[in-house]
Parts: sequence; C-alpha cells; structure tokens
Amino acid sequence: MIDALAAFFENTAFLHLTFGNILMFIIAGLLIYIAIEKDAEPLLLIPIAFGIILANIPPDITGILNPPTNGSPGGLLWYIQQGLNLGIYPPLIFLGLGALTDFSFMLSYPITIFLGGAAQLGIFLTFLFARFFGFSLRQAASIGIIGGADGPTSIFISSKFAPELLSIIAISAYSYIALIPVLQPVVSKLLTTKEERKIKMKPPRKVSKKEKILFPIITTIVVAFIVPKALPLIGMLMFGNLLKESGVVKRLVEAASRYILDTVTILLCVSVGSTARADLFLKPKSLLIFGMGALAFVSAITSGILFAKFLNLFLKDKINPLIGAAGVSAVPDSSRVAQRIAQEEDPSNFILMHAMSPNVAGVIGSAVVAGIFLSLIK
Repeated sequence: MIDALAAFFENTAFLHLTFGNILMFIIAGLLIYIAIEKDAEPLLLIPIAFGIILANIPPDITGILNPPTNGSPGGLLWYIQQGLNLGIYPPLIFLGLGALTDFSFMLSYPITIFLGGAAQLGIFLTFLFARFFGFSLRQAASIGIIGGADGPTSIFISSKFAPELLSIIAISAYSYIALIPVLQPVVSKLLTTKEERKIKMKPPRKVSKKEKILFPIITTIVVAFIVPKALPLIGMLMFGNLLKESGVVKRLVEAASRYILDTVTILLCVSVGSTARADLFLKPKSLLIFGMGALAFVSAITSGILFAKFLNLFLKDKINPLIGAAGVSAVPDSSRVAQRIAQEEDPSNFILMHAMSPNVAGVIGSAVVAGIFLSLIK
C-alpha cells in the first residue's frame, strides 16, 4: 500500500512544482483580485490570470502545452495558442471592435484625428528607450506598441516579432489599460490649467449615413496602399464598422460584436496567460519591460495633451486639452476619464463625444504604427 501511494505521489505535479510556479500563482491571484474587487478590465484580466494558472501547474506532467508528436494529439493549450501564434485572434478582435465603434464623432470634428496621431508618439519614444537598453529592433517595436493602449495590436506585433516577450508585453499593456483611471487624471491635471479644463467645445455636427458607409471603405483602401502590413488589423476593423453602418445586416453585427468578439477574447486572453510560464516570465527583463510600459502610457497621454495645447495657439474655437489624453486607444475608458475630469471643474461641461474622436483615431493610429514597424523592420 505504501509503495502504491509513493508511486501515485510521484505521478502528481507536487514534486515538479518550483518557487517560480508558486510566484506565478500569486501574480495570477493578484490579477484576479484587481479584476473582481476593483472592476479593472475583468473581461481581460480574469482569463489571462487563469491561463497563467493553467500553464504553471508543471506542464511536463499535465501535458497541456505539449505539441502533437508521433501521431499523438497535443495538449489543449497548445491548440488554443495557435490562434495567437498565427496572428488570427487580434484581427478577429478588431472585427468585433469595428462592429461596436462609432466613427461619426471623428468625422464630425476631423482636426481631433491629429490628437489620436500625436498620442502615438509615445510608441516611438518607448521604442528608442528600448533600443537604448539593448533590446533588438523587433523587441523594441513590440515593447513600444504598449504605448498605444491597444492590447490586440500589442499581441499581434509581439507574436510576429518577439514571441519570447509576448506574455510580459500583453500583461503590461492590459495592466496599464486597467490603470487608466489612475494614470490619466494625474498626467492630465499636471499638464493643464483649471481654465483649460473648463473649455467648452461646440456640439459635433451630424454625420450623414453616406459618410459613415464611405469612411471604412476609403480608409481600408488608403491605409492598405500606404501601409500594406496594417491591412489585417485595419481591414477587419473597417469591415466590422461597415457591417454596423450599413444597417442591413444586424445578425452579422451581433455575431461580430458579441459572439465572435467574446469568444475570441476568452481564447486570446487564456492564450496570453498560458505563455506566462515561470521559466519564461520571471526574468530581469520583465521588470524593465513593465517599467517601459509605464513610460509608454504616460508619454502617449502627454503627447496628446501637449499637441492639443499647441493647436489652441492657432484655433479660434479652442480644444479642451483633456481630450488629447484620450488619443490612447483604450476605447471608451480614456474618453470617460477625460469627461470625468472636465466635470470636476464644471459639471455642465460635456466633452465625452469630443474625446471619442481622438480615442477611436488612436485605434487606427496604433494599428498603422504596427504596420509601419512590420514593413520596415525585418
């Protein structure tokens, strides 16, 4: 009986458990706590955290990450990760986002598109810092995209350029997206005056249905010709938006914005979490990348605000600089935060719709920057 119990114990995962695995369980528990107790991006952080747990129960014993060999099937997570490794999940996420996104705010006030573009300067600044710290061109590009506050785009480019850094980059991106309600107000109040935060903007003009339909078609063609590598993301984003604005395919819109988006979000986040194995994740470089992620976010928010202040030097109808911070593509969280800050100064000031313009422009901007990196870096 004793021998049988000893043999059984040897086949469990306990003997293969490492201190690193235990530490990753703690990190996963922290992410779950933040997601549930603080209601911080729970749709993303909970599946990521559970993927971390699954991958850190010693995979040599569970076989959950094993590839298929000699005619034997692979582990469950190996198959789920293929959508991540092959770059399938992020474009499908963009399809769902496109079906949910209203670009009319951007079309009604085109000048604010440049605020979304200005916020992408955080990506290039972080790219340079990453190169300074010794990361390769491909790794630096992947790290820099964190500044776009766009999880799927960060994952898309990391899966192609730096799969060894995928888990820390993805977790950094989503962690800072969750921290937008904390980071954005601090930076915004530091860089703006009380009078600037009180600026009231004119109501957006009404955008015609023809404009809404033509926009995704023209944007896809123009961006694809200029930055062909951005087509998987931009093309699917605009396809989803065309479905929405056409008004005649409600079933497809519902499928893209609910069933496909929710399903792929689960698979994507579990895949990301499952790449965070202790032996890959717990390295000094991870802390450095997490720190540069903070730099990326803060510099992106700063760039958007400062560019809005610069435009105000020439504009008769002033822009509330708070909407510049929404140039990071965390839709709609950063727009809501900008609105909240404005109303702290003046409860009658409504800038939410204006903030949505650079916000959705940032989604396009980060995808275009990713396409530029993919085109120029070999």
